[in-house]
Amino acid sequence: MIRVTRLNGEHFALNPDLIERVEGHPDTVISLVDGTRYVVSEGVDEVLDEIREYRASILATAYAMDRGTYRTSSGPTAADDTTTASVVPFPAREER
Repeated sequence: MIRVTRLNGEHFALNPDLIERVEGHPDTVISLVDGTRYVVSEGVDEVLDEIREYRASILATAYAMDRGTYRTSSGPTAADDTTTASVVPFPAREER
């Protein structure tokens, strides 16, 4: 989810997979695939950056899970070896 702001200052999260287009006319309008439209205070470039960062974070998390290094905020830390991970890593490519 990406965080955006309505013109009245209200913050909300939006699923970027449902975004069909982002237009700036001078207000930024986000159109979803179902026809819903949102006018937000962020500029077009800011919305595109948020989408790019969101997708990159998904890839980074998947990579970390595949390597067995992914940790949630309640997972183990470097100082605490007694805690077990809440996510089971994917088997290595050679083990599949």
